[in-house]
Amino acid sequence: MLEPSSMSRPPIKPRSPAPASSKDTGPRLDLSKVRHDLRTPINHILGYCEMLQEDEHTPASFQADLRRIHAGGRELLALMVEYFDEETFATRCRDRFALCHQLRTPVNHLIGYGEMLQEQAEELGRKELLPDLNRIIQAARRWLALMEESLVASAGPDAPTSARAVDLPTPDVELALPAALDHPPAAPALNRLLVVDDDEANRDMLARRLRRQGFDVAVAESGLEALRMLRARSFDVVLLDVVMPDLDGYQVLVRMKSDPELARVPVIMISALDQDESVARCIDAGAEDYIAKPFTPVFLRARLTACLEKERLRQQEASFVRQIQEEKRRTEELLHVILPRDVVAELKATQKVIPRRIETVGVLFCDIVGFTAYSEQRQPEEIVAHLQTLVEGFERIAAQHKLEKIKTIGDSFMAVAGLLRPTTRPAMDCVRCGLGLIAAVREHPAGWQVRVGVHTGPVIAGIIGHDKYQYDVWGSTVNTAARLEQAGSPGTVCVTADTWRTLAARCQGTSKGIVPIKGVGPMELYQITGQKDP
Repeated sequence: MLEPSSMSRPPIKPRSPAPASSKDTGPRLDLSKVRHDLRTPINHILGYCEMLQEDEHTPASFQADLRRIHAGGRELLALMVEYFDEETFATRCRDRFALCHQLRTPVNHLIGYGEMLQEQAEELGRKELLPDLNRIIQAARRWLALMEESLVASAGPDAPTSARAVDLPTPDVELALPAALDHPPAAPALNRLLVVDDDEANRDMLARRLRRQGFDVAVAESGLEALRMLRARSFDVVLLDVVMPDLDGYQVLVRMKSDPELARVPVIMISALDQDESVARCIDAGAEDYIAKPFTPVFLRARLTACLEKERLRQQEASFVRQIQEEKRRTEELLHVILPRDVVAELKATQKVIPRRIETVGVLFCDIVGFTAYSEQRQPEEIVAHLQTLVEGFERIAAQHKLEKIKTIGDSFMAVAGLLRPTTRPAMDCVRCGLGLIAAVREHPAGWQVRVGVHTGPVIAGIIGHDKYQYDVWGSTVNTAARLEQAGSPGTVCVTADTWRTLAARCQGTSKGIVPIKGVGPMELYQITGQKDP
């Protein structure tokens, strides 16, 4: 009638019997009483399972899992006889870590399949099946608690043991299902999960449960297979068994966290062992959480949801950081548009720009001739478009001659040489830039002409404004350069006689004679029209 158990444990290597002694086992146990106590909950498991199997009203879809539970109960009975035997118990108890894991695994299967049948009964409206299913689960939990108490008792109060008892609830078997199962939460967004466990029944139960909760689940039966799957596709969370052959869960976790492509994937460790040392080791290695089997569906969902929410918040934080970095980049670009690059660097480093007096600076002004009359006859879109292309060209030419653009004022363009970048010939740099601006205007489709004025001397430089920064220069040198531009002729660069004497060997030009300059007085001016051939 019964199928072979799908929850078979790995074969146990035969060991030579060893006499029980206080050195091996600690305080002596009455193993016959232990077997008696452990047999009682197994009888309950088998009895209630058989009643459900024989009941003609039990849905046919329940039979496969009921057969698994019945076979698991028979396996527990065999384990009890094999492990709690007077002749071999002392030898087997030497490694309580492995022993506890081997005894826990099949009972976790019983609890898991029982809980899934409870959920199916709820969904089908077959609540009359719930009491017997609940009795099976509680009997399995009592068996687990009794087994662990026996192993701890055999070690003695002072002996270290890796198989420590867990505080499992042992309520009366008539207790109803938790209220949370009567009203299951809404399905989550379809997150991709990877379940990694070498035990087929563990994989089956966990994957089925998670799929019922609305997750997209893939399974791997070994650590190496899990790593291959993780590199082949993206997963939101990995549920990783600790105890596996070849590559165990801890080793898989370490490899994941050392791989830049996999390190971001959250990992929840799942094991039948709940050692503090194992938990701490996994958390230190980068695990998000550690869940000891058996666990209830509500508990599993809560821990998994918390992990996914934590990862969502991490991704949101990373997105915010990227946004902040992008805004910072845009802000710096805007600062570089408004202020010279060296000024931006000083402002970022010290949160201020110290006003300075620079003794020898070339100042250039360039103005469009007849721009007011031109503007009165054109549409705004055409005027701004032509100004935009012209100023962009001026900026390129100024940069080619190592001048810093200071500002545009209406149709006037201002730049300086020797202010932030040192130069030995600021006047010549400005004149060459001015001649370049004149040449560029001749090719511009608007048909404009420009006047250029250049002067050299001391200036004061600094930032003014609060809501809107402006880097500017002041002093008589600036005022004189502006007046020279106004006094010049279209298509020429106007300079003073003193400046002309320093440039005459390299430039072509003519004298304008004595010209009254507002705020300065009469000055002899020269108009430069080009450079001499070298």
